[in-house]
Amino acid sequence: MEKKNITLKVFEFFENIGLFILEKIYLKKLADLYREHIEGMRYLICGGLSTVVNIVAYAVGAYAIFLAIPEDNLRVTVSDTFAFIIALIFAYWVNKTIVFDSKCENAKALLKEIFSFTSCRIFTQIISLGLMNLAIVIHMNEIIMKIIANIVVIILNFILSKLIIFKKNK
Repeated sequence: MEKKNITLKVFEFFENIGLFILEKIYLKKLADLYREHIEGMRYLICGGLSTVVNIVAYAVGAYAIFLAIPEDNLRVTVSDTFAFIIALIFAYWVNKTIVFDSKCENAKALLKEIFSFTSCRIFTQIISLGLMNLAIVIHMNEIIMKIIANIVVIILNFILSKLIIFKKNK
């Protein structure tokens, strides 16, 4: 039997509590749907958590750490980059350990996985930065655009994670 990592064990504990509650409140079909699509559902949960980490880090950056930057575009870019780095670290950890339960055989495989993950996330970060700067140009609320940008990024990141980063060789 393969040994599970502690992060996955803790997640599964809370996941099972949630599924138990769904079944007890007569939502067994929803619990069954979750089990049937467990990888996607875990990705949505972890993606949601990564989004929260990203938005909180952006708000802390934009309204506390980098508030003294007088140029709005520069403050937004610096704050969004800060949020990206914090969320990148969190997202790699939860995707590797919870969603895809990735196991690297050696340091070379681990470095390749980290490089692929980071490269794909930089690609989607460029899209996020474009959307955030669009918010400035069209005078849209930054936090609303940040939420929209994160929805786009979550979808793209799942596709890239599934097809490129954590693909299972069958």
